[in-house]
Amino acid sequence: KDGVALHTVSDYLAAQSPAARKILSQLRAIIKKNAPKVVEGISYGMPVYRLEGILVYMGAFKNHCSLFAMPSAVLKFQKELKNYTTSKGTIQFTLQDPLPKELVARIIQYRVKENQAKAARKKKSWSVYHRQYHQGNPVIPLWAAKLS
Repeated sequence: KDGVALHTVSDYLAAQSPAARKILSQLRAIIKKNAPKVVEGISYGMPVYRLEGILVYMGAFKNHCSLFAMPSAVLKFQKELKNYTTSKGTIQFTLQDPLPKELVARIIQYRVKENQAKAARKKKSWSVYHRQYHQGNPVIPLWAAKLS
């Protein structure tokens, strides 16, 4: 923190208070367990986890740790998150209370499925385009069709 470049998640964790480090370490373990192929890194100065796109971010603040789980996940689990401070795509966990590990695991599993489904749709869309192109029927974008 405070002007020190943090290059790895381990660096980020080491720079936190013991209470925040405990919560973030638990989040990290849950993420890795429920998304074994996840790639972790630092983005916007916080830990980011990628799997077929951004899975989640996490971060430490003065009185809480946040899991940036995307708006879809917060909406999906809104009833179970009623005792936590949430915003559009963020869930806050106080430093004093125990982390709801099973709930976090289900949120991560949901985000994995969501990202995998999105990636599958993109792949399918690309394969249709690719197949048409190689059959001599290239797909012409609408903007290009208007030019001809």
